[in-house]
Parts: sequence; structure tokens; C-alpha cells
Amino acid sequence: MPVKNQTRAHGLQLWINLPKEHKMCEPQYQELLDKEIPRATPQEGVTVKVIAGESHGVASKVYTRTPTMYLDYKMDKNKTVEQTIPSSFTGFIYMLKGTAYIGDKEFKGEAHHTLTLTEDGAEMIKIVTKGDEAHFVVIAGEPLKEPIVQHGPFVMNTKEEIYKTFVDYQYGQNGFERARDWQSTIAQ
Repeated sequence: MPVKNQTRAHGLQLWINLPKEHKMCEPQYQELLDKEIPRATPQEGVTVKVIAGESHGVASKVYTRTPTMYLDYKMDKNKTVEQTIPSSFTGFIYMLKGTAYIGDKEFKGEAHHTLTLTEDGAEMIKIVTKGDEAHFVVIAGEPLKEPIVQHGPFVMNTKEEIYKTFVDYQYGQNGFERARDWQSTIAQ
């Protein structure tokens, strides 16, 4: 969460869709301070914040109903690392800073660009830095394979469910009871 009196802040937000049977479950917001996020160090010069999922034997404290990986990598130049991703997952890499080369074909990823991971069932991706440091996130998850209807921040399976969600939000019901007055505890 943004904090007052800070000169500069960067943030990424990831919204994860839930399977139909969990869409109306009780909200389970989870906040972690940076110091509470576990880190993996597969080698000197490579650090992975394990925000969700697992990397190099380090598991996140964050619970996701939809199996998800959210890994924040920082790599020094001239490093090579491999990241395991379950073969059933789809995902992407978003480059925040620097340059990295992804996969055996070494697709070049540069700052503020996204590289999508193929659905070929490969469980291991190779990531290489050469003459530049790199900062990027690896985000992947289990596809739900359900219909999607999205409007604003709401994602449901049908138009009728989206309309009902608007009404629920407007009247503060069915999970939106605390929405208008909710505040982050970290921001206080």
C-alpha cells in the first residue's frame, strides 16, 4: 500500500480469478510487509521474493484458492538460473528493469515488456543475464477453463452474474458489506 511521505513508490497489483464455486466466498485479504515475504537465493547474485507459490524450495505464506506463482526476481549480470513452473500452469514474465534472456532460445526481455510462457508443458525455464542486471516478476497459475465476463474490477462467469454483482456492490451485500469503510492496516 502507498505510504505517506515517501519520495517514490513502485507497485504491481495482480488480481486472480477464482473458480465458479469460490466466487462468492468470504474475502480473505492478506497483507505482508516486505520483511515478511520469504526469499530464495538459488545462487549468489540471484534473489527471489516468493510472494505466492514456491521457488527453489522456499514457499510463500500467501494462500491462493487458485494455484498461483508470483515471484519477484533480482539478478546480477552474468547469471543463469532455472525456475520450475508446473506444466499445467500458464503465465508470463514482466520485466521491470534491465535485460534478461528467457528459455533455450534466449528470448530477449527488456524493461517494461512482457514475455508470455508457452503452453508446451515445459516445467523448467532458463533465465540468463548477460551484461545487465535484471529485475522482473514471474507470474503463472492454473487455468480455470471457465467462461469469463469482466466489467471493471469484477470477473464472473455470465452477464447475469456481473449484473447481480453490481447490485450487490451498490447495496453492500453478499460480500461487499465492509467494502465502503475498509482500510489497509499497513497504511495506518
